[in-house]
Amino acid sequence: MSHVTTHVLDTAIGAPAAGVRVSLTGPDGALIATGSTDADGRVADLGPDRLTPGEYRLDFTTAAYFGATGRPSFYPRAVVYFMVEDAPHYHVPLLLSPFGYSTYRGS
Repeated sequence: MSHVTTHVLDTAIGAPAAGVRVSLTGPDGALIATGSTDADGRVADLGPDRLTPGEYRLDFTTAAYFGATGRPSFYPRAVVYFMVEDAPHYHVPLLLSPFGYSTYRGS
């Protein structure tokens, strides 16, 4: 299992956000992995099963998702920085709407 997973929910329609491109970048700025959310809004396999401690970034390409659904969006990307320490797994969900987003440490 990937050390990092994510889940995107479109809160404006109350459904998973399928087809959102996601990239994971490491502490050195190098791209580690990319993926797209599945029909359930999840990216289960995003990078290796172990990451070294440091600050990582998830970049969600939201403009393409909203464009594909025919809705305008104020934020073309949602970027989330988070710290990897010694936990066995990090789940970083994104709650998304055309004009806002939020995140939290999932389980």
